[in-house]
Amino acid sequence: MSPLIVALDYANERDALILVDRLDPAACRVKVGKELFTACGPAIVGRLQERGFDVFLDLKFHDIPQTVAKACRTAASLGVWMLNVHASGGSSMLRAAREAVNAAAGGTQRTLLVAVTVLTSMNDATLREVGVNSSVEDQVERLATLAAECALDGIVCSALEAGRLRVAVPELLRVTPGIRPAQDAGDDQRRIMAPAAAVAAGADFLVVGRPITAAEDPARALSRILSELAGDPVDPRKSE
Repeated sequence: MSPLIVALDYANERDALILVDRLDPAACRVKVGKELFTACGPAIVGRLQERGFDVFLDLKFHDIPQTVAKACRTAASLGVWMLNVHASGGSSMLRAAREAVNAAAGGTQRTLLVAVTVLTSMNDATLREVGVNSSVEDQVERLATLAAECALDGIVCSALEAGRLRVAVPELLRVTPGIRPAQDAGDDQRRIMAPAAAVAAGADFLVVGRPITAAEDPARALSRILSELAGDPVDPRKSE
């Protein structure tokens, strides 16, 4: 299965479904974030699943343990492939989330639970603004270690930290946003990396948004990234 997860950063169901109807569910999974979920509710998950897509529900739950547990149990009951919480919620919250997802498991598919470490829009300076005096790299490893201790399935980190975490917590999957083909701008992402380099660095899953969703031909943009991951040369004349 492809390591690519396409971020459906849309404000309405219509635009999201127009995009996914141009993609092959065998070539990628899809991510539903706060904007689309707030606009459409749980129904959008079902619409995507009907089209054959595995769904990563990216709502980054972060609250008191009981509240997060209830939210995770409800999310897992939707049959999503993956969901996430913030590791900075602490061990009690993470363990409550783990127990809730386990309790919601049914059928043959088990929802993966991953923990967000440090957002890819942040750097050392923004960590200091919120009272964290560690470097990004040290803070990511600290939170990843906590996630491992709480038996989560993986973490969300930038590809820049993936190699370090492959050594520190090899049992965890590494989900990496901030993936940008070399010719694309970083937008609001600060800690970014090209797809093939991210996989080489230790990423298991790559979250890609605008390089695919904003492309004139999203299917071809997706195909070009898959070709890059396979080590096939990309013809610049076919660039978007």
